[in-house]
Amino acid sequence: MTSDDVAAAALPDAITISGTRSTDHRPLVEYREIFAEYVAPFAAPGTRFYIGGASGVDSLTLLWLASETRAELVVVVPGVLSDQPADARRAVAVVRGRGRLGELVQLAHPAHPSAEAYHHRNRWMVDRSGFVIGFPRAGITEGGTWHTLHYAAEHRKPRLILPV
Repeated sequence: MTSDDVAAAALPDAITISGTRSTDHRPLVEYREIFAEYVAPFAAPGTRFYIGGASGVDSLTLLWLASETRAELVVVVPGVLSDQPADARRAVAVVRGRGRLGELVQLAHPAHPSAEAYHHRNRWMVDRSGFVIGFPRAGITEGGTWHTLHYAAEHRKPRLILPV
């Protein structure tokens, strides 16, 4: 076994991305740099990324992964895609148009839209992942991203937390 074999064996085959919807406080180029430094090392061909179909980090990472990697992309929404914000629907449409959307999962949660429905979506993604990358808003210590990260910790899933 070579060092390349060890590195490949250590990479998770499925990763959940969770992050703040509030991203206007940074220029887009900074997000691209952050993703290139911290997400790219995990984005080997064949790696599946579960990404919530929301505004903010969800849409930004979806677009970045589609253009910069060959990873498999799965968008998961708590209700149906048509209920998501316009910018999130556009991001999914762009990725789908490029032939990069591996799967769209519409959970059709009966309480959507609600925090309960979003938490359900995030748990669904974490349950199918071996690793979680979280981008909470810097200075904020609660909310959906933190709920997802705590859920991952409770299930002994490794996490990478990158406040933005």
